[in-house]
Amino acid sequence: MKENDSGKLIAIVEDDPDVARIIEQVLADFGFRTLWCRSGGDLLRRLRNLAPALCIIDLGLPDMDGIEAMQRVRAQTACGIMILTGRAHVSDRVMGLELGADDYMLKPFEPRELVARVRSILRRRESVSDDPPSQTATFAGWRFNLGNNTLTGPAGDEHLLSTAEAELLKVFVRHPNRILQREKLMGTRDVSPSDRAIDVRISRLRRKLEPDAQSPSFIKTVYGAGYLFLAAVDWSDEPKTGDTPA
Repeated sequence: MKENDSGKLIAIVEDDPDVARIIEQVLADFGFRTLWCRSGGDLLRRLRNLAPALCIIDLGLPDMDGIEAMQRVRAQTACGIMILTGRAHVSDRVMGLELGADDYMLKPFEPRELVARVRSILRRRESVSDDPPSQTATFAGWRFNLGNNTLTGPAGDEHLLSTAEAELLKVFVRHPNRILQREKLMGTRDVSPSDRAIDVRISRLRRKLEPDAQSPSFIKTVYGAGYLFLAAVDWSDEPKTGDTPA
């Protein structure tokens, strides 16, 4: 199936020219535009005038740690983020996903796998953004606006969810009170039994939703089966500003 990727801009944050050149060539072969940045600071400056669909960030940058660069990108834009690094430590992977990366991939990489993962991130982001801007799910005093990824608590406090968090909560509110397997929650991404990415995302979402994340009220773990979103969900289309209710 042909992917509609033509023209999408991917920012590559990599200080090794040879690696950057390979990534640029691979992505160009599949219809992407690319922007090469040699450092985190270079990327942040360019984000003032450009809006890439995705940033591919190495952790070993010359001016700042890649985790810091990722956090600053996340604070500045809602684009997708992939970490592409030689660091294989589990702690780096968990921290990257905890702080908002959509995926974590190790060097050396297989070019077709890189493209597949880039496409997977973009598909998930598009899936989140396809919802009507005014569609809102409410449950137990919480309000989740699927159009802008905003989660509002019973006391009125707002949380802007990352793309990965919003994607996960969307699946939950659309399938409440049903046990969902890990593969369902990860969407189009292939999941191995040892993949902890979904558990990291569950943990991040629990910290926003649950008064006590260690004793969750909404997102229940069903050992050996998956996860259960225990809530009654109502749906509404909120009137736009200036609309007069019928």
